[in-house]
Amino acid sequence: MSTIVSRLDITQIFCDVDDFYKQWEGLWQQVPQLPSTTGERRSKSRMCLSEVMTIVIAFHGSSYRTFKDLYTLHVLPGWRGAFPNLVSYTRFVELMPWCLMLLCCFLHTRTGEITGISFIDSTPINVCHNCRAHAHKVFKGLVKWGKNSVGWHFGFKLHLIINDCGELLAFKLTPANVDDRKPVPDMTKDLIGKLFGDRGYVSQKLFEELYERGVELVKKSQKNAETKNILEKSRSRLCLPLYLASTSRKSSVTWMISTSSGKAYGNKYHSYHRQRESVVASRGCVYQK
Repeated sequence: MSTIVSRLDITQIFCDVDDFYKQWEGLWQQVPQLPSTTGERRSKSRMCLSEVMTIVIAFHGSSYRTFKDLYTLHVLPGWRGAFPNLVSYTRFVELMPWCLMLLCCFLHTRTGEITGISFIDSTPINVCHNCRAHAHKVFKGLVKWGKNSVGWHFGFKLHLIINDCGELLAFKLTPANVDDRKPVPDMTKDLIGKLFGDRGYVSQKLFEELYERGVELVKKSQKNAETKNILEKSRSRLCLPLYLASTSRKSSVTWMISTSSGKAYGNKYHSYHRQRESVVASRGCVYQK
């Protein structure tokens, strides 16, 4: 199991997920639920939801491009010792939506420690190719068109906040057309210290709102840009004499070539017409240039 997912310990993940699931199940049973209708069949799957969650997490840490390849080529033939109640691939796909809410809740319990230094950024998540956006139906009504420095994309936008150790602090999923600054107040409720972001988070109103709560929004320094401009100006000043010298040299060479070619062309033109005039004169015809 450790060879397929080199970065994750599946046994440790299952223990953490199973402990979370047992706590959640105990709390869920205390909540009043709607009574079942007469004749309703409430069958239970052989696999526990904690096992389903573990396999789903393992897929995202594996090198397989599709979940079907992972489940049919590796899980079914190799993981029956760890998961004795495995079901078929079709049945497992039916069980995956049942663990979506649990995965989101479990993710909130795996956040890192607030160190006072945080970084915020967003990334697009495409749901399909742009050419097929008009026919997309899976997330219809939930996704929008968005544009970033790369170009247009159709789907969601994932907003992330991490600490200086790379641990996840907060996250939020929005449509692609949502401004990067809009979800920042809700995501930074428990943060303190400095929050670093790019120019997409530059806003005086947002800065003042976060500063009142003890969070200082720091944008990317412009010193590099100013230094780059100074270097470009100095480079242009240094290269200008060389450029003028090369230009003048090229122009002189071009003038010599054009002059010589013009002379050569003129000589050919006059020699051609002299030859033709002699031929026409010998035939007794009138020649017109």
